[in-house]
Amino acid sequence: MNVGRNNFDVLRYDYYRDGTVSLEAFKAGAYDFRQENSAKSWATGYDFPAIKQGFVKKEQIENEVPTGMQAFAYNTRRSFFADPRVRHALAYAFDFEWTNKHLFYGSYTRTKSYFSNSELAARGLPGPEELAILEPYRGRVPEAVFTTAYEPPSTDGSGHIRANIVAALRLLGEAGWTVKDQKLVHAQSGQPMRFEILVNEQTWERISLPFVKNLARLGVEARLRLVDTPQYQYRTDNFDFDMVINVWGESLSPGNEQRNYWGSRAASEPGSDNVAGIRDPVVDELIELVIAAPDRPALVARTRCLDRVLLWGHYVIPQWHIQAFRVAYWNKFGRPAVAPKYAVGFDTWWVDPALAAALPARGQARP
Repeated sequence: MNVGRNNFDVLRYDYYRDGTVSLEAFKAGAYDFRQENSAKSWATGYDFPAIKQGFVKKEQIENEVPTGMQAFAYNTRRSFFADPRVRHALAYAFDFEWTNKHLFYGSYTRTKSYFSNSELAARGLPGPEELAILEPYRGRVPEAVFTTAYEPPSTDGSGHIRANIVAALRLLGEAGWTVKDQKLVHAQSGQPMRFEILVNEQTWERISLPFVKNLARLGVEARLRLVDTPQYQYRTDNFDFDMVINVWGESLSPGNEQRNYWGSRAASEPGSDNVAGIRDPVVDELIELVIAAPDRPALVARTRCLDRVLLWGHYVIPQWHIQAFRVAYWNKFGRPAVAPKYAVGFDTWWVDPALAAALPARGQARP
């Protein structure tokens, strides 16, 4: 398994405290290989002479790494988020297409699955294997699980979301909410729709504030609250929040961790990853089926069923993921024609003497 790997005699790792300095050091030739995580830097930060001269290569290497779910997560322990119609309605206020275009330079793909970018993700309508698993739960799960492929609300990216506002207000009306004096209130209790989005990184402000603005068009009084990491950890551990931005990582072999993510018992255990507070006996049973899957086909079918039920529960507003590694490197490397599915595979690259000799002398990075 190691034939063709570990081809470098020496690897040196440099650490930078500042991302901007790190990128400038790469441009100056202080190091050879860089994996980029910033959509803005990828779109705007690589216009320099060495790129144009072919001395530096910039490319996206597609992969099949499971990306899980990153989302605005409702705390369904809150009474105003208990109704799935309300949760579905508020999702219409998140304009992913505008966000991706104006903030992320079109870099990302909308997430439509808790097991995105993998064969475990539900797609289309349930096939025969999935229907055999789901049929005993008919009547206990939304009928859309059987009849409709899940798609999160979308827009044309222009920022004009009137159609989404109309759809959201219709759902909210069905759930007993109405607009009064430009405020969304419950028709019976008179309770206004008011909640807080808790974040611990300033980066989330520019992403969340347009969402907050769109919610205001529905009459929802939402506000963004930025706290330090210790306070954020304490509050999320104790489920003391209305909405957070959360990430659930997934592997190609889901198992016991699903209980901690979505299980009813975990919903009341402080510090669990069931931040949404999901308490659904069907979800619990599907989790146990996933854990007990006897083979790969069964695991795939059962996980897709779990995915469908979670999606149609509207526990989160899905955000985005990327399906490729963004890498930049000084053009001194050879690499295999076939890339690994689940990694960059840099340990399979090697120094090509002819390419290295063609590079100009540069900083500390010597061929």
